[in-house]
Amino acid sequence: MSSGYLKVRGSDVVDQDGNAVVLRGTSLGGWLNMENFLTGYPGTESFTRAAMLEVMGKEKYDFFFDRFLYHFFTEDDAKFLQCFGLNSLRLPFSYKHFEDDMNPRQLKEEGFKHLDRVIYLCSSRGIYTILNMHTVPGYHQDRAVWLWEALAQRYKDNPWVAGFNLLNEPADPQQTRVVEFYGRLEKAIRAIEPNHLLFLDGNTYAMEWKGFKDILPNSVYVIHDYSMMRFPSGPRYKGTAEQKAKLRQQFSRKIEFHRSHNVPIWNGEFGAVYETEGPEADERNEERYQLLGEQHRVYEEARISWALWTYKGVGIMDMLHTSPDSAWGKLTKSFMERKKHLHVDSATACPSEVDNLIDLLVAWIDKVSPLATKTYPSNWNTRAHVIRNLFQTFLASSLCGEFAELFRDKSETELEELAQSFAFRSCVHREGLNKVLSSWVI
Repeated sequence: MSSGYLKVRGSDVVDQDGNAVVLRGTSLGGWLNMENFLTGYPGTESFTRAAMLEVMGKEKYDFFFDRFLYHFFTEDDAKFLQCFGLNSLRLPFSYKHFEDDMNPRQLKEEGFKHLDRVIYLCSSRGIYTILNMHTVPGYHQDRAVWLWEALAQRYKDNPWVAGFNLLNEPADPQQTRVVEFYGRLEKAIRAIEPNHLLFLDGNTYAMEWKGFKDILPNSVYVIHDYSMMRFPSGPRYKGTAEQKAKLRQQFSRKIEFHRSHNVPIWNGEFGAVYETEGPEADERNEERYQLLGEQHRVYEEARISWALWTYKGVGIMDMLHTSPDSAWGKLTKSFMERKKHLHVDSATACPSEVDNLIDLLVAWIDKVSPLATKTYPSNWNTRAHVIRNLFQTFLASSLCGEFAELFRDKSETELEELAQSFAFRSCVHREGLNKVLSSWVI
């Protein structure tokens, strides 16, 4: 039985009896919002899907993605999360499952098939879900408002939906528009239902709160708390006093707003990138498990809710991942290995023959445009902008057709086997991470 709708009381989230509830969970990244480093494709989901549709034809395309979405989360997964003691699951989704760009404001009922199924599976195990619009219709605020109104109407009577995470990692250089948009969304949703929590990401990838002045009622204010030590290219975590102090300083800066306004905190994302090969892979991964453990200690001291990123994928940031011996692992192995040396996604990039050229290009840009390195966001340098715009956008998109060709002439039997690679019983458990995680919640 649910304890009714969750609500905000001061800096706490409470149930209908007034008991404080700390949401401890993970996220279903890579599911209704696929991402290249979580699934293995290059570029964007929309470009990759378009290329796969052209190669596979509509019938096989629809069959494969329906089976993929099914196997990605089933009763086995819900039971696993319950056994871990987790009480919440963030559900990132793309608006494209529920609305078509060619037919705006026409709700696609078929898009709810798997979302409703997973919400039910979680509720039957006592797990709250948090709906997160991870991909929004860009430059079309009216459509985003319309879709949130539709979602609010659909789930207004379901207390197991803890609330609505309205945007993921907004980045507004003016530091005013995202605040105004949240106000507009809040009014639209509250006109339909007053009960569900609103989860509001801070600006600049959920890291800062400039421009946030008025507190919206029954709302939780969201940070994302990633450390640079989570990356293979970052400094290694050794548990030194200096490193621990830096983690606490980083966290304290992000929650100054919450403390001064007495509002609840939800860390909607934190996690690490794991090594998949190499003589030091196990040692480096253990360091990252310890990094997450130290971050968790900080969160427990602050009594905040959190969601680990992420639950399932292809071995990069996940609790469970596809096996190298699975149909998916075998099909995509060579392509994923090639991706590492092309800088087409930040999570898996490794030294490449093009690095010297990047250095020359960055130096040239900084010479001819000294202000380039100050381009928003302020924590990016010129190199980050070059890699994002040239490699992770243009080059990555150009590879989508090559990835799609891997699926040419696959039978439905073969496509089912590929989709089953993501099923709970087919996946490899990241034992080191899960051992650490189990100590947090059980």
